[in-house]
Amino acid sequence: MKIYIALLKGINVGGHKKVPMAKLRELLNSEGFENVQTYIQSGNIILQSSDAAASVEEKIHKAILSHFGFDVSVIAKTREELQTIFDASPFAKEKREKSYFIILNAVPEVGLVQEAEKISYENEEFKIIKNSLYFHSSAGYGKAKFNMNTFERKLNVIGTARNYNTMVKLLSLSAEN
Repeated sequence: MKIYIALLKGINVGGHKKVPMAKLRELLNSEGFENVQTYIQSGNIILQSSDAAASVEEKIHKAILSHFGFDVSVIAKTREELQTIFDASPFAKEKREKSYFIILNAVPEVGLVQEAEKISYENEEFKIIKNSLYFHSSAGYGKAKFNMNTFERKLNVIGTARNYNTMVKLLSLSAEN
């Protein structure tokens, strides 16, 4: 059994796509996943499965669509993959602790990355490394000009963001699983 961290995009935000975590855990247990845990309301799931990541993503996606009636993007990474993404952050410690890790569903094409890297916003930094986009804004994410939808379109990927503290907690919880 592999330990996966599944990240749901855009649930429980502004009253849209409401997914109670207790019901989600119950649903995923009924789908055959083991040791299902959730962390906060933003769609962070730790579970065990013998399936490949793509199958885990598909099963969770279909279960949510069937049970809750809406489409949600799911990105599943093994604990090791998430640790690698975390460790690859290009920012120094102080910035890293105030940064965001945007996990992408695929590695974008090199040409698309080169085009996206031409984008520049004052007091904001980002770096695309493999299947991750690392973002830091001195004003904070809520006041940033950075827009993930723009980057998803430009890179032809789906992404979901987690802050430093959430990444640390997910890695800690998955180590205990």
